[in-house]
Amino acid sequence: MRKPIVFLVTALLAAVGLLFLRTFQIEGIDQVRVRPRGAGGDAVHTEAGSAVPSPRKDTIRIATFHVHALGETKASKPHVMDLLARIVRRFDVVALQGIRARSQDVIPQLVDLVNLTGTSYDYVLSQRLGPSTALEQYAFVYDRAAVEVDRDQLYTVDDPDDLLLREPYVAFFRTRGPAADQAFTFTLVNVHVDPDQRAQELNMLDDVVHAVRADGRNEDDVLILGNFQADDQGLGQLGEVSHVVCAVSHLPTDTPGTQQSTNLVMSQLATTEFTGRAGVFDFMREYNLTLDAALEVSDQMPVWAEFSVYEGGRPGRVATGDRSPSR
Repeated sequence: MRKPIVFLVTALLAAVGLLFLRTFQIEGIDQVRVRPRGAGGDAVHTEAGSAVPSPRKDTIRIATFHVHALGETKASKPHVMDLLARIVRRFDVVALQGIRARSQDVIPQLVDLVNLTGTSYDYVLSQRLGPSTALEQYAFVYDRAAVEVDRDQLYTVDDPDDLLLREPYVAFFRTRGPAADQAFTFTLVNVHVDPDQRAQELNMLDDVVHAVRADGRNEDDVLILGNFQADDQGLGQLGEVSHVVCAVSHLPTDTPGTQQSTNLVMSQLATTEFTGRAGVFDFMREYNLTLDAALEVSDQMPVWAEFSVYEGGRPGRVATGDRSPSR
């Protein structure tokens, strides 16, 4: 009786193994990752961990980072500013929230530190937004070798009924490298949802996206990113938009690793340039910091996603509409 039982167990294990290999694919050598098999870039491949994988050829990395009360006090700490600069260098475009500097010198100081290694990053900065007791600015810091921004079309979203504590900051980008009519063009909407009126603001963000898409630039790749004060399952009406996809799902984005509030949200149908690779950059592990040292930098981790530099995700697709950012 033992031989038939052994045979049945062996056959069952072989069947389970075959089903596993058909359903999942195993990646990596030193770090093994298992992910569902899918249709290439249509599935989000979340990179959970400290290191940001090496970029693929002809791609850019877009990140969002709530720097939490970045002002003169934080700027006076060289070790903190050095870490912020090292983090920014990991990405081609970084949307920053939580800038509370009284002067206009803090972001230029940060960008100067970023460029100490010979890079050519630049920035655009919003006006101060919010109540007088909690004024904040948004910024986009970007690598000029990878992308360009149209400085003539920067704006904050019009909010005549004052439904948002801080109006989102909008910028229009184009990748460098491909011919102008084949380069990936995209709009970034930088947001910081107020925790005290989270439900109301989340339910307004789908209207914000629609308004930005209808702003006259004929741009369908509108990515809204920042601190949503909610996880990917709790984005209100924004999460109910057809074909919406988040860069990270079911992963904590705060520095202690307890909850998710930062994300990058896009239309999977429109933004076919998204490669499916995304993740949370755990700078505490990457730079071997204590929790207290990491919290000096920020209470949030950057969230990133990867995109093709080509419109439509491959060479030969021609961009339509007015897509010519100034240099």
